[in-house]
Amino acid sequence: MADLEMPAETHGVFLELRRRLQTGLLIVRKDVARNPADVAVTGGDSSLHVRTPRGDLSLTLPAGVTFEQGSCIPTPAGESCGEELHFRLRINVSRSTEEEASDSVMETLRAKETYCFYCQGCMTRLLEDRVFKRVLPLPNGNWNSIVDDWCCHPDPFAKKLLPRAEDCLLGDTFLLVARDDSCEQTLTEEVSPVGSEDSQDPKKPCRRLALVSCKSCSSVLGEAVAPGTLKLYITQVVVEAAVGDRKPEASLNRALFLERAIAARLLGLSNSLSTFHFSVQTPDGKAFLLLWLLNGDSIIASVPETCVGGERSISSPALHSPSPRAARALKLLYTSCSHTGIEQRDIVASWEVNAIGHPVVLPLTVCEELLQVIDDSNSTLPVSMRCMRSYEVAYLRL
Repeated sequence: MADLEMPAETHGVFLELRRRLQTGLLIVRKDVARNPADVAVTGGDSSLHVRTPRGDLSLTLPAGVTFEQGSCIPTPAGESCGEELHFRLRINVSRSTEEEASDSVMETLRAKETYCFYCQGCMTRLLEDRVFKRVLPLPNGNWNSIVDDWCCHPDPFAKKLLPRAEDCLLGDTFLLVARDDSCEQTLTEEVSPVGSEDSQDPKKPCRRLALVSCKSCSSVLGEAVAPGTLKLYITQVVVEAAVGDRKPEASLNRALFLERAIAARLLGLSNSLSTFHFSVQTPDGKAFLLLWLLNGDSIIASVPETCVGGERSISSPALHSPSPRAARALKLLYTSCSHTGIEQRDIVASWEVNAIGHPVVLPLTVCEELLQVIDDSNSTLPVSMRCMRSYEVAYLRL
């Protein structure tokens, strides 16, 4: 968790581009430039250059995205006019870059390919190389909870859907694979209670989970849902195609890996289910975090004040290297289900009563990590962009 607790720096320059609308918003803090006339914006080959009294800033844009010269104009900053300068601009996006392929493990797993499974925390190899004869999707995450609405007799689907020896079954946030002999050397199991013994809901009795952890670093990876079946969460494992003797790269920063894995999954679920509301839940079905996906075509860059000048001169190499990079991101509204505010409690109650939000199930510790990542994103945004209605705003990078 150490990577998630670093204090976020206040933005100096913030940029959000919308690929579909081909427009953008540039926000400059008045600590960096006092007046609109102090800011000059020009474009290069897949780059955006911002000149301020504190120095020059060059932002690298994704390939195929270019700034339309002369299109940057000041726009009202509303209640934040004392702290921020706002500018609207236009961009051009080549058709080939409008829809980029996702590198989510859910999108890339294929039958008859060889895959390696690693612990995301320490990159220990967890399973022998796997070649799946079948890679099949499981029913949507909430199918079992609504089966009572379909049937007037006992649940005909009560039997668990489990993979055969050479199957990989894909859930919304997890993979089901068959256990092999290699697991004895790399995995450990611990039984943990889930749910409440005094629950008033007879459908949610206290039950126990066989949690599966990495033997090397003790990170919880998933569950043993049956004697021969592993449930591995996509936020806990790295799945790579086996190519020759190539060894996996060093583990990504935990917060960045989690951010990208969840962002790719939310975008995939939104596209496949045509839904924009998600309820992040723990394995016992308790809602932890509510997410409302506003758009998935954003390109953002947030540059801290300390990287936009200070005592350095315009010619200082530190202002130009390394060049900050704009990244694809999802824009979200969110609220924590533990929030004590009246308006936030009303939102949580409304979502629950109206069954709003496709369930996204993750281990409790991962839910806590995700909330920290989202809160960190919110804290780095310009003050004028941190809230919308009674929700908070955040971005998850893809």
